[in-house]
Formats: sequence, C-alpha cells, structure tokens
Amino acid sequence: MRDITRDPQAWIAPLISTLVTLPMGVIALTVGGLTPMACDACDGARADRFDASSGPAWTVLWVGLALALIVLLASWDTSREHRAAARRTALVLAAPATVVVTFVAFMALVDWP
Repeated sequence: MRDITRDPQAWIAPLISTLVTLPMGVIALTVGGLTPMACDACDGARADRFDASSGPAWTVLWVGLALALIVLLASWDTSREHRAAARRTALVLAAPATVVVTFVAFMALVDWP
C-alpha cells in the first residue's frame, strides 16, 4: 500500500536548498563575470588562448546555473506526500551540487594566464 499522507515539513528541505544554492550561484556568476580581468595584462598568444577558452566556459557556467535553477524549482514542485520524500531529497541535494560541478567545470575550461 502506498503512503499518500501529506508531509507537513516537506517545505523545509527545499527552503534550505534554496538558501544554499542561490548564494552559491550568485558567487559563481560573480567570479565568472570577473574572470576577464584575470588577463588584462596579457598580450599576444596568451590573450588569444584566454579569450578563446573563456567564451565556451562562460556558456557552460550559464547553462549549468540555469540547470541548477531548474532542479531547484523541481524540488519545490515535487509532491508533498511521504512517498515522494526520496525524490525530493535527491533534487534538494542535486541543486547545490550542480552549482559546484558547474563552477569547477568553468574554472577547468578557462585557459588561465
């Protein structure tokens, strides 16, 4: 028999995830936005490599942060029944993890001077 009773505390995990994920995303976006200043003094081939790598890395950052936002919204939209607790927990943990993985990928893709 399925447990379809409502969980009165189902909103707590998505709230905590939101309070963790959104500031992390803002910080990642801020660092990503400040990245072009890392090569202000660069010239020649080093500047070309940096510019060529920062474009795709910026795209990866935006797509990853959008994906994290979608996962975060899905955690809020998940059913409030006890039977959906595992799915909600997975989404709640996946949102900040997506931000971390995206930021690491961004930093790895940029060819730093």
